Amino acid sequence: MSAEITSFLIKVFNGLTFGGLLFQIAIGFTLIFGLMRIVNLAHGAFYLLGAYVAWTVQNEGGSWPIAIAAGTAAVAITALLAYFLVRRVKGDLPQNLLSLGIGIVVADLCLWYWTGVPRTIDPPELIRQPVTVAGFTYPGYRIFVLVTAAVLGIGLWLLFKYTQLGRIIRAGVDNRLMVSALGINIDRIFTLVFVLGGILIGFSGAIGGSFLSFGPGKDWEVLTFAIVVVIIGGLGSVAGSAVGALIVGLVDSFGRSYFSELAIFLLSGTILVVLAFRPQGLFGRKEQ
Repeated sequence: MSAEITSFLIKVFNGLTFGGLLFQIAIGFTLIFGLMRIVNLAHGAFYLLGAYVAWTVQNEGGSWPIAIAAGTAAVAITALLAYFLVRRVKGDLPQNLLSLGIGIVVADLCLWYWTGVPRTIDPPELIRQPVTVAGFTYPGYRIFVLVTAAVLGIGLWLLFKYTQLGRIIRAGVDNRLMVSALGINIDRIFTLVFVLGGILIGFSGAIGGSFLSFGPGKDWEVLTFAIVVVIIGGLGSVAGSAVGALIVGLVDSFGRSYFSELAIFLLSGTILVVLAFRPQGLFGRKEQ
């Protein structure tokens, strides 16, 4: 295999695997945004918390799977507590601002307890081994992230397509007033969705902490990417989050490789092109 083809394939797989991580990051954000109309500005801080908790558990002698589970559980509990605060505030803007405050507090507590040293979680040797196919070698953990994203996407699709909870969530994304009028306890559904979003971002933080280093400032980077993916993919859409994440991952990979000075501009340009033709995102639906 020639060096040019190998270099191109590396860029493609870097984009796909980074897109897989972005999908795991963004899916919880888009569900909360799509159903509850809350821009959860604590999303990036939750990612950071999940990564730090997983790192701590592993550093104390816990296995990698236990560390992943601990990071996920810690963020799920934090999300539940955060929602008890958010639900007491009425109005989309006050709720968004409160979530911003919660995110700042969580990030500052992480900085206070874990300091500002960048850290990385060590995945098991089994999934770190490079994978070689037809002469092309690629890091095993990056492929694991992509496979995990695919499994997660299929699992969520089955949940939303074939369960009663999934049908209620999909209906709520389209018209939450109608769902409430049917006698469904929308507050309970909101709580479940917010906690589910916490579970997903906690899991992605633990997985992502084994993929990329994390530390202070990573929360805002993660939040920015999540918002971009949601804008491109559309509110409340699993397929939209997947496609949006892959687009962002590939644009980021090729942009940084060929046009490093214009990488941010290319990402912004992608958003503008999508919104010009699909203001509600690629898979989003127009407000009823």
